[in-house]
Amino acid sequence: MTFLIQQTLLYAIPLMIVALAGVFAERSGIINLALEGIMIFGAFIGVLFVNLVQQAGVFDAAKEANNWVALQGFELMAMVAAAIMGAVFSLLLSFASVNLKADQTIGGTALNLLAPALVLFFIRIIANQNTLQMASGDAASWFMIKKSFFGYGRNDEMGFFGSTFIDKTYIATYICILVFVILSILLYKTRFGLRLRSCGENPQAADSLGINVYKMRYAGTTISGALAGMGGFVYALTTANCASTGDVAGFGFLALAVMIFGNWKPLNIAGAALLFGLFKCVAASYSSIDINGDGIFLLAEAGISPHFYRMLPYLITLVVLAFTSKKSRAPKAEGIPYDKGRR
Repeated sequence: MTFLIQQTLLYAIPLMIVALAGVFAERSGIINLALEGIMIFGAFIGVLFVNLVQQAGVFDAAKEANNWVALQGFELMAMVAAAIMGAVFSLLLSFASVNLKADQTIGGTALNLLAPALVLFFIRIIANQNTLQMASGDAASWFMIKKSFFGYGRNDEMGFFGSTFIDKTYIATYICILVFVILSILLYKTRFGLRLRSCGENPQAADSLGINVYKMRYAGTTISGALAGMGGFVYALTTANCASTGDVAGFGFLALAVMIFGNWKPLNIAGAALLFGLFKCVAASYSSIDINGDGIFLLAEAGISPHFYRMLPYLITLVVLAFTSKKSRAPKAEGIPYDKGRR
């Protein structure tokens, strides 16, 4: 059960934070279909940052001294770098949607096509191969929190809570949860959040009250890009061994499904992300899941084709959207370019 919970969180947290990224953009009135592309770009920037800092030897002393606190700071710096460049990349969508009043769906699709091509181009230049990895070691040895850091021996038990939420975890998971909570409060409990949401519901009314719709839409899309970039790096760190390959396994599109299923509301999105994360966990680790702790791997011994398990998250996505899309209520003005002279 510990393994199942840990793996579910590893998949659910990037989905949750990227789905919130979509909420910020769409609540401001911009459809951000570019979440997949921004995740790919953010993953690349985060891995590149880790690679370059390792080559510079900045944290070598901390690694040799097993200073896990300093290494967690290194991980946090990589997350910030990915978030900043994700925000910068999203400005392309903001400019096209706000200034040029271009079709937002086409703009997002264009960025989804641009990002993997751009990332693979840079990876070929930097690493002369199709994958950019850490300069030394792996993600677990550099960034994973282990029970030995707290004085526990190899055979010592930490209890269910410690084994599940502390041992063999990444601080990035909990940073994302904290960011998710803070930004959810910002969106629904502050003046800024109210103004942002008003621009996605009735921008003409918001403008009549002195709210700069263009600036608010830029702000919403920029926050969206930062969250998606950070989510992309967290995905690469926790599930791809801190490697960038120009791909995030469709997590950006899954995050869009989570956002729609969650009806653009943070609490619903958190629940939907856990559901999708569970099925993604089953798809990736079905042969290692011991549900009852009795040493019997039921899913592996069920005789079901492995391809079915791999398709399961996407089948669930289709089924869930088929039953919930009619009840979903998107922001009224999303996808509509704002014309100041229109009433």
